[in-house]
Amino acid sequence: MKVPGNLFYTTEHEWVEERQPGRVRVGITDYAQDALGDIVYVALPQIGRTVSTGESLAEVESTKSVAEVYAPLGGEVVAINPALSASPELVNRDAYGDGWFFELALAQGAVLAGLLDATAYQALIQP
Repeated sequence: MKVPGNLFYTTEHEWVEERQPGRVRVGITDYAQDALGDIVYVALPQIGRTVSTGESLAEVESTKSVAEVYAPLGGEVVAINPALSASPELVNRDAYGDGWFFELALAQGAVLAGLLDATAYQALIQP
């Protein structure tokens, strides 16, 4: 499983990339997409939606099951990946690139320090 060192992670298997100060891009990890199997549908949040840490924000449907995607930090949805509507399989092909889900403008006081680094996430997913 790929676990890029430049990203942050949650115990719910989301990855977080700081795009600029106060703005992050979010997707599901390679581990999560592999566990789900072939992804056939992704429900994305509305731009402008304000969320709290841990709030369900998106949904992924695969041939095996349906999974929730949670907000790793509080903030406002400022962008979504429109390509996932037509091609949800992008998550399987490129979980850390073209398969991203949404971007958040972080709420004041939200910090990346509470998330897992790559080493801690790798330890979480290893059997």
